[in-house]
Amino acid sequence: MKRDSGVLSDPKAMRALAHPARLMILNRLEAEGSATATEVAEIAGITPSAASYHLRMLAKYGFVEDAPPRGDGRERLWRASGRPLSVGVHPEDQPEVRDAKVALMMAFRREANQEADRALANVETEPEEWRDATVFNRIRVRATAEELVRLNAEIRELVEPYAARRRQAEGDVPSGARMAEVQVNLFPVAKRPVPGLPTEDHGSGG
Repeated sequence: MKRDSGVLSDPKAMRALAHPARLMILNRLEAEGSATATEVAEIAGITPSAASYHLRMLAKYGFVEDAPPRGDGRERLWRASGRPLSVGVHPEDQPEVRDAKVALMMAFRREANQEADRALANVETEPEEWRDATVFNRIRVRATAEELVRLNAEIRELVEPYAARRRQAEGDVPSGARMAEVQVNLFPVAKRPVPGLPTEDHGSGG
């Protein structure tokens, strides 16, 4: 979540977006293009009427918008507006803004963790080439804050040509391509609590 001119700062908008069903709906629209309330309802596991409500709430805060009609135009289509989803906690944030940011970032992390957990649970059922392409990396680095910001920008630049929304719009989806996910977390390591030595040696004989 990078700091830029499009960073989220409205606590009401962030609280609205933090709803799990709304995040799933927005991810569906961003990755696969326009859809009806019924179509996104299936993804989120909710009723079409509930999906319509969540779509209206997302539209209220500028995350989704009406899409051009298809067919006879009788169904209302929605699409992601492309509003940046960057969010970061800053020293000058008011408590209400900070709390909303933290809640949204936690919602992002929960959804990302669930996505990774599903992939890991199903990895043995994947074809060999997709098992080979599945990687869960965790790398410790030693860097300054400025270097971490630059690293984030470089990673985004590297990933952008493969973004689903971009490839869909440009018609540049190669044969055999399927939806995949890149998760990037950059953060300073917080000090781990030290529990100390146990008061009893449970491994010794009595």
